[in-house]
This record gives sequence, C-alpha cells and structure tokens, in this order.
Amino acid sequence: MPRPSLTPSRRCDRRGVTVPASSDRPDGDGPSSAAMAADRPASLAAAAQAVVAASSPATKVRLAGQAAEAWFGRRLALSCPSLDPAMPDEPGRPDTPELRPPRDMPKRSFGEKGRIALLHAIAHIELNAIDLAFDLVGRFAGEPMPRSFFDDWVRVGREEAYHFHLVSTRLQALGSHYGAFPAHAGLWQAAQETGHSLIARVAVIPLVFEARGLDVTPPLIEAAEKAGDTATADVLRVIYRDEKGHVAVGARWFRFLCDRTGVAPEATFQSYVRRHFRGPLKPPFNDRARSAAGLTPGFYRPLSSRGS
Repeated sequence: MPRPSLTPSRRCDRRGVTVPASSDRPDGDGPSSAAMAADRPASLAAAAQAVVAASSPATKVRLAGQAAEAWFGRRLALSCPSLDPAMPDEPGRPDTPELRPPRDMPKRSFGEKGRIALLHAIAHIELNAIDLAFDLVGRFAGEPMPRSFFDDWVRVGREEAYHFHLVSTRLQALGSHYGAFPAHAGLWQAAQETGHSLIARVAVIPLVFEARGLDVTPPLIEAAEKAGDTATADVLRVIYRDEKGHVAVGARWFRFLCDRTGVAPEATFQSYVRRHFRGPLKPPFNDRARSAAGLTPGFYRPLSSRGS
C-alpha cells in the first residue's frame, strides 16, 4: 500500500512552545497568535502523559477531551523528545475503588442487586481504556507512523472518555458512583506486557480486549431491555457501536504493521497473543461483528479454548 506522508504539521521550538510549520504562518516568520502557551502541553505525547498520570477520573476525562481538541485543531506537535515527560509505569488512580486480583472479583450479573455492580465494572473498564489509548499514543509517539494512526487512537481515547462519563452518570442516577465497589487490577497488565512493542500492543489491546467487548455487550443490552432498564441499554448501545470502530482501527493498523514488515497477519497475531495474553480466548465469539471490523475468525479461533 502507498505510504502516507509522515511529515508533522507542527514542531516544537526550544522553549517547548508548539508553533506552526512555516507554510502555516501568514508571513513565514515567527510563531502565530495561535501558538500554545509554554505552560500547556507542547506535544501530543505530553498531553497523553498528562491524561494517563491524572488520578482523578473527572480530570482524566477532561484532559482527554482537551488533548483531542488540541490535536485535531493542529495546535500540538506530535512529540518534543527533549521536553516530553516519560510515560508513567502505572496510570493515576483515585483512592477508591479498592483494586483486587481478578480471581477475587465476584461474577457479574444483571439481577436487581448486580446491576449497579455490573455498571461499576464497566466504568472501571472504560477508565482503563482511556489510559490504554493515550498510553499507546504517548509511548509510541516516536514510531514512524502516519499522522492518521495518531488521529485514530486519539479519537479512540476521546470516545473511551465519553463512555466513562456515560456509565458514571448512569451510576449516579442509580444512587451510586465510581469507587463504590472493588475493581480488579489486571487490566493494566496488558499495557506493561506490551510496552516495548507497538505491534504487540495493537495485537493485544484492541484485538483481544476490545474485541471481547463485541462478544459480551449484546447480551448485556438484551438483559437490560428485559429488565426494563432502557437507560442502561442505551448507554451500552453507544459503547457497543464505538467498540466496533475501535476493533476496526486495531485491525487496520495491525495489518499495516504486518504489511510493512512482510509478515503474515494471522500467524503474527497468534504469536503475540500467546506471548502476552494469559490463557485461551473464551467463546462464544460474535463472529459477525468481529468480521465486520476486519477481525476474521482465522485470527482468533485457533486461540480459543475450543480450537477452530
């Protein structure tokens, strides 16, 4: 496939202020009035670091939106290597919820008592998804990838922030809040496992974890409707719609990376998943939604507990 241009539209000056490229300036000399102030992130990488490091969920959601707005408004450089802070090893988290090993978490249900706990678990997943999207952007900002790659993942991060907002608002409407229940601590492990490799990260996060959402969300929507909880069903429909797009983004860029290095996508995916994901992939699979997103059964069925 033809390679898109990798030329950035912004650069950083020595103070870390983002300035337009000379072709963007009216007179071709000096920063424009639209240049960002020095006390704001000069680059997308720095903005992503701020999102991941934020401990308050509300702050994390707000910074995700601001990062997306600045990036799509062409007010951020991609990176300023001499100025960008390092990505944190762990994301910022509030004092609650208590984090437990996955094995210590109760099973989810949509009964009257389990509905709020289930929504809380989804909120926790969405909060982690914000961090996973922006960690990918910040950690791999130095990779030679087209701008459209970063466009896609910033968009994913912004949508994950919106999902967290929707679910936490629904929790509040039901008399609860994020932090009211324990949550499991295993979601960030995949980021730590794949922090050294962009292709491994793209294989595991969108094509395993996000794809799993395509399998489990439709039954949750059906259960909410049967319980008469149309408000929760509507929230889950938004999440399901966007998850299909996130898996499509992952599948597209995974194939791009495989094509660039001349490796077979299916076998390469299976190799990375076996290396970085513990245990088999669990059926049943939503083959139709997965295939529509570009993740065909030949990728994941050989990794299933039931085989092909």
